[in-house]
Amino acid sequence: MQLNPIELRVLGSLIEKEIATPENYPLSLNALVNACNQRSSRDPVLDLTEDDVRQAIHSLEQHELVTPVRDARVPKYEHRARTVLNLRRDETAVLCLLLLRGPQTPGEIRSRADRLYTFDDLASAQSTLERLAARPAGQADGATTGPLTMLLPRQPGSREARYTHLLGGLPDLSAPLPAVAASPGAPETTQRIEQLEARVAQLEAALQAIQARLEPVE
Repeated sequence: MQLNPIELRVLGSLIEKEIATPENYPLSLNALVNACNQRSSRDPVLDLTEDDVRQAIHSLEQHELVTPVRDARVPKYEHRARTVLNLRRDETAVLCLLLLRGPQTPGEIRSRADRLYTFDDLASAQSTLERLAARPAGQADGATTGPLTMLLPRQPGSREARYTHLLGGLPDLSAPLPAVAASPGAPETTQRIEQLEARVAQLEAALQAIQARLEPVE
């Protein structure tokens, strides 16, 4: 299964609205377009048309990930990700966030998941991501199994590595990572020390500014 960016956005939006606003779910085509084009909690922000979303729905129906609700006066749509992909509630929330906001750290997942699922601590979010990454390939009770997340290589200058979903296929790991500002030929250790020293200097300056503001005026 390799979904394109529009299909990923449609699926993620349906999952989000089912959990966060169940009173307005399933979604009509118009409501689904609005959900896909939200300016908040989306990365990247898209500007999809009804035709874009309609084509994505048809493709997702072929994968059995989306199904129409036939008894509504206005055609509406709901996802079947939990059934087709054999997901638990916490796994569904994590996958939804990755679909809507791209690669994220466990800490970002935990802090952004409140409307979808409450993780007790960072370790529980980390455990869910690892469980999704370690799923064996195959079929289980008619549902598709196999890894759904992957830990990306940590980028230079980043404190933590990020996880990505695999519903759009394997990420391109051959793409060059952002370069770290440093003198040509400097070892990576030297680069990181320079970055840390610059960061410490910034923090010290900020602390001094706060202390100065808090000192009583004589």
